Amino acid sequence: MLSGIRVISFNHFHAGPMAAQFLGDLGADVIAVEPVDGAFHRNWGVANHFVAGQSVNLLTTGRNKRSLALDMKSAEGKAIARRLLERADVVMENFRPGAMARMGFGYEDIKAFNPGIVYASVSGYGASGPDRDLPGQDLLLQARSGLAARTGRADGAPTPTGPVIVDQHAATLLAMGILAALLGRVSSGQGRLVEGSLLQSAIDLQSESLTAWLNGARSATPRGAHGLASWCSAGPSGIHATADGHLAISMASPADLAVALELPALADMPASASFDRRDEITHTVAERLAQKPTADWLPALQKQAIWHMPVKDYDDLRGDAQLAHMQAFVDTSGAEGAPVTMLNHPLRFDGAAPPLRLVPQKLGAQTRDILAEVGYATDEIDALVQSRVVGATTA
Repeated sequence: MLSGIRVISFNHFHAGPMAAQFLGDLGADVIAVEPVDGAFHRNWGVANHFVAGQSVNLLTTGRNKRSLALDMKSAEGKAIARRLLERADVVMENFRPGAMARMGFGYEDIKAFNPGIVYASVSGYGASGPDRDLPGQDLLLQARSGLAARTGRADGAPTPTGPVIVDQHAATLLAMGILAALLGRVSSGQGRLVEGSLLQSAIDLQSESLTAWLNGARSATPRGAHGLASWCSAGPSGIHATADGHLAISMASPADLAVALELPALADMPASASFDRRDEITHTVAERLAQKPTADWLPALQKQAIWHMPVKDYDDLRGDAQLAHMQAFVDTSGAEGAPVTMLNHPLRFDGAAPPLRLVPQKLGAQTRDILAEVGYATDEIDALVQSRVVGATTA
């Protein structure tokens, strides 16, 4: 769908590379430009884990991209970048604000020679303001935005989410902004500056609960008591321990709970009690669920049409029939030949996910091809490789 769109990605860690991967999945020619020693996400692995030398961060965000290793600090490297950008539709970066402009490739610099460019940037705190230069990292933004304070149990400490959801949401929003700017360019012929931030992405993730709070909703604690999912949840919506595991209960009336869990004390409570007496209801349900194994509760919950779900961990997901049907996981061979498993693109178009055209590549795997495409002769490319202005890996 984005065939013919060329994206130059100067991104170095999760939000930017993930947004570029979305565009690559949709058919754009994404050229990932990295230093000759590799970008941060290539050299640092979450859980300190590498597969055949490739970081799991690269496996997470590196598919459907070509790799160019380039020394952007050298004059020759800047000249190569200039040629690439002259032919680009989109340029992306997630350095600290001002870094690209100091290299001569800020939005105004590129716009001067390529007025149709869509320039997309994501940073921790935005391009301006008193905190623009603070380090932007997912955990820090969860703390700053109120997300951690509102996650976890009332009797526990503020709790960060396990996955890097702020980075992931920032990537999704940035990709959406880029697509909107490309669509607008069709009629106007002009490019656009698209800016995202981890801070506002973290705020946006909390749109429902934060809007409630800003408009007067309150609770005695910032987090839910007795296993409630949130300070603003109705009782007993949350995760509760069973005799052998945990079970999520959502959107259940006291009357239905009374039948399914054999709790006569709830039978005469009106539906409004889910909020008015939520702590009492949640505590009662939590105590009852702990008395039997998870499997013993499922038939009665299903019969009463109570929304519920056993809590699964990662080891359970490969056996999930619905995920298998959706082809959520892709088993393939990585660039080094080792077997790897990656997540599939999360959308379907006409019933199918976009194809995996390129597994995450070796650093500089397409350097020679890309330089030839922008007019460099073979002997010029050889000289640039020899001087380490570029890095080129043989397949």
